[in-house]
Amino acid sequence: MKAWSRWQDWVTLVAGIYAALSPIWVDGASGAAASLIVLGVLIALTSLVSLAKPGTVATEWLNALWGVLLFVAPWAITYTEGQGASWTSWVVGVVTVVLSLTAVPASRAAHREAAQH
Repeated sequence: MKAWSRWQDWVTLVAGIYAALSPIWVDGASGAAASLIVLGVLIALTSLVSLAKPGTVATEWLNALWGVLLFVAPWAITYTEGQGASWTSWVVGVVTVVLSLTAVPASRAAHREAAQH
């Protein structure tokens, strides 16, 4: 697998950037701003590493973890009353988890291929 070619990582990169910037335009993000920014940046950075080094399986699992944390953040940090911030967390979290987990097999295959050469 070539670097910078996996579509799942590109989508999670955009989702992470969206989450990180969402406090600018999302209603009810005042209490959620820190979690949206931090987890969004973590998702974006991990996606960049996955894009640059497609055989790094750990980055896919890390992105899945960040997605789960973002999904549960509205309840854990209690900003469910902010509809925009909550929905941003839930949607970006689910997208990140699903796409990261679907990229694990391809990442494992790239890792095995790199190890053989």
